[in-house]
Amino acid sequence: MSELRPELAAIAGMIRPGTRVLDVGCGDGALLEHLVRNKGVDGRGIELLQQNVNACVARGLSVVQGDADTDLGEYPAGVFDAVILSQTIQATEKPLKVLKDMLRIGRRVAVSLPNFGYWKVRTSLLIHGRMPRTRTLDYHWYDTPNIHLCTLADFVGLTREAGAIISEAHLLDVAGRTTRIRPETMTSGFFGPNLTAPGAIFLIKQGQAQG
Repeated sequence: MSELRPELAAIAGMIRPGTRVLDVGCGDGALLEHLVRNKGVDGRGIELLQQNVNACVARGLSVVQGDADTDLGEYPAGVFDAVILSQTIQATEKPLKVLKDMLRIGRRVAVSLPNFGYWKVRTSLLIHGRMPRTRTLDYHWYDTPNIHLCTLADFVGLTREAGAIISEAHLLDVAGRTTRIRPETMTSGFFGPNLTAPGAIFLIKQGQAQG
């Protein structure tokens, strides 16, 4: 089995051994396979693309084809200890609904996402007047799967809207390496992670008001 890229390794570090895990948008199953084999989790996956589902099944993983926007609502509340959504929330039609569904069905939720407030994205748009092609925006504007181009500060606001609290935050650099920071530093101020980080990983859970 190939070594996980740093972002996925950081997410794996958030998952407790022997727990019940759902990986939403699990891709080819690399992270899910790692968790099953190395942490003994009861791992399940949901993936939109059939070719990725096939790749997961070939790895011996329990993965079904499905859409996070429509299918997460079918899962019972509290059925998973952790739910993972990696580099996908910006491609969903209803990010708030998806986030609330994940918080409902899982005790903890790990989300990684690109930062469209990253300074290189801002600078390219300012100078050239066109949507840039970077690691964050690796598509033309007309063929991108990214529907909601949110910043890290936007996502923090979304977690509040969903009634959640951030218990852990990691910044991603241009090489995908991670650095843990205090969640309260993730603000919309001009300077700070919202400007300087190409992406981030958050571990969130329901707020006290929601039990």
